[in-house]
Amino acid sequence: MSAHRCGFAALIGRPNVGKSTLLNALTGHKISIVSPKPQTTRHRVLGLVNLPEAQIAFVDTPGLHRQEGRALNRAMNRTAAAAALDADLILFVVEALRFGDEDELALQRAREANRPIVAVVNKVDTARPRDKLLPYIAQLTARHAFADIVPVSALDAGDMRRLVELIARHLPESPPLFPAEQLTDRSENFRIAEVIREKLTLELNEELPYGIAVEVEGTGEEEDGQLVVSAVIWVDRSGQKPIVIGAKGERLKRVGGSARRELNQLLGRRLHLNLWVKVREDWADSAHALRQLGLE
Repeated sequence: MSAHRCGFAALIGRPNVGKSTLLNALTGHKISIVSPKPQTTRHRVLGLVNLPEAQIAFVDTPGLHRQEGRALNRAMNRTAAAAALDADLILFVVEALRFGDEDELALQRAREANRPIVAVVNKVDTARPRDKLLPYIAQLTARHAFADIVPVSALDAGDMRRLVELIARHLPESPPLFPAEQLTDRSENFRIAEVIREKLTLELNEELPYGIAVEVEGTGEEEDGQLVVSAVIWVDRSGQKPIVIGAKGERLKRVGGSARRELNQLLGRRLHLNLWVKVREDWADSAHALRQLGLE
């Protein structure tokens, strides 16, 4: 009988390469928020997978990027690099047929952690032309002595199952580190704030997602069992406040409704969201604000 394996597998890569989508597909649960905007992920987020012979603690991380103009950008890069150092195995995620400066930066950070690295070639379902995929993988092989190179699509359940089994084989022998029923290390309030931020990012599109943070200030239960959540949406310029609220409050109403419907399903209970928009000038450059928001 083979020994049980357990460990941390950190997803490392440039922004918008699909790490959060992969985490959700690998765990079978919505754990990390997802949007088409780069740098949507700001925190280290843990997602757990239990097999009969292994427990895998996947760690989603912010995309490693060269632009470090704001304290928030620097904090996100530190979070990703620290997750690599703490991992037992690094999953270096790249997009099929693409490899640029920020991919090279992410690979360098992965190398510096001195851990085994599995290259996960993501989005193979959209790779065109297909006949360039094998030469691309050959070029990737020449960049580093990877423990494995695995082409996948996060939309393919078979790919996800095979990737999970492969990762388990690379982990150290260990009993489980987390209870079998645990999905993530993040609190309910964190997940609520993140879903609200996801809906804001999707609604605002190009307007100001990087100047937005969400903080749950309090929760309480009404007599009918509905969870009442009070959350603040922070913007870093006074002119951004009316943009988030929208004409006659319609945009904020849409964001709240969309977040509430998803959270009802995600948390398995009815929620009532009270949302306020407040200004905190230059919060993304304030070490104190970043600590308060759990970003540092």
